[in-house]
Amino acid sequence: MKAVIKKYSDNPEVARSFANEFVTKLQSLASEKDIITVSLSGGSTPKLLFQVLAEKHAEAVDWAKVHFFWGDERCVSPEDADSNYGEAYRLLLSKISIPSANIHRVFGENDPTDECERYAMEISQILSHNENDIPAFDILILGMGGDGHTASIFPHQIRFLESERICEIATHPDSGQQRITITGKIINASSCVYFLITGASKAPILAEIMHESGRYRDYPTSYVDPEGELFFFVDQSAATQLD
Repeated sequence: MKAVIKKYSDNPEVARSFANEFVTKLQSLASEKDIITVSLSGGSTPKLLFQVLAEKHAEAVDWAKVHFFWGDERCVSPEDADSNYGEAYRLLLSKISIPSANIHRVFGENDPTDECERYAMEISQILSHNENDIPAFDILILGMGGDGHTASIFPHQIRFLESERICEIATHPDSGQQRITITGKIINASSCVYFLITGASKAPILAEIMHESGRYRDYPTSYVDPEGELFFFVDQSAATQLD
C-alpha cells in the first residue's frame, strides 16, 4: 500500500488539519472544474470535521460546484440518529450555501434492493468516468472500523471489493442492520482517497495493514489502492504501532 501518513496528537487535531487540507483541495479543484464530486463518511472524526468546516470554512469554498455523496449509509430514515446523511446535514450541509440538487443522499428509508440500484445509477450519471468506464470520485473520505472494514465492506463480505456493481447491500456482522455501500472498484477509481482513523483500538490492525503483516489481507481497508492519491490522517493513539 502506497500511502502518505499524517500523524496528529488527537481526534480534534485530525479533524482541524484535514479540514484545512480538504478546503485547499476543493479550492484547487474549483479552479479547474465546474463539478467536484465528494463522497463523505460517517463516524466520530467526520462529525468533528463537519463542525470545523461549518464554523471556520463556510465561506471559503464555492459550494455550488461541490456535489456530496456518501460511501455508505444505514437503511434508516434521514431523521434517525444512525443516518450518516442526517448527521452531515445537521452539522454542515444546513449551515453552508449549497444547492439542494448538489446533495445526493441514499434514501435509507426505501427498499434496500431498489435503493441500491437507484443510487448506483445516480452515481454513474453524475460522476466522471475513468478510462475503464468506472465512475470516479474526485475526493473520497473513508474511515476504518475496529475489524478493518471500510465504507460498509465488512470482512465477512470482502467479496464486495471485487464486485462489478457500483453499490451493494451490506449487512452489519453484529446487529444485522442493512446498509448501502459503494464497492471496491468505485473506491479504487477515486482520484484522491483520505482515511481518517483515530483511537487506540485501531492501532493493531492499522499497523498490520501498513506493515503488510499478520492477517492484513483479511481487512478490507488493506485493499484500498486508488488510481490517484492515498492519505491516512491518524491520531497518535491509532499510530502507536506504526513506528
